Amino acid sequence: MSPMSSSVSARSAAEVNAEIRDLWQRSGGCLTPQDEAEYQRLLVEWAAATGGSVRTAA
Repeated sequence: MSPMSSSVSARSAAEVNAEIRDLWQRSGGCLTPQDEAEYQRLLVEWAAATGGSVRTAA
């Protein structure tokens, strides 16, 4: 098992999304390097919670 997969929790995508929204609100839309690291971690967790079926916008 990779270190990344062991740190991903079993929270729902909605729970993780709420935390992402809170992070952006707290930061005022300007992420510090520490916030950016947290955001990236949350994105990985959110993708895992959605089954990895994330599509990018065209």
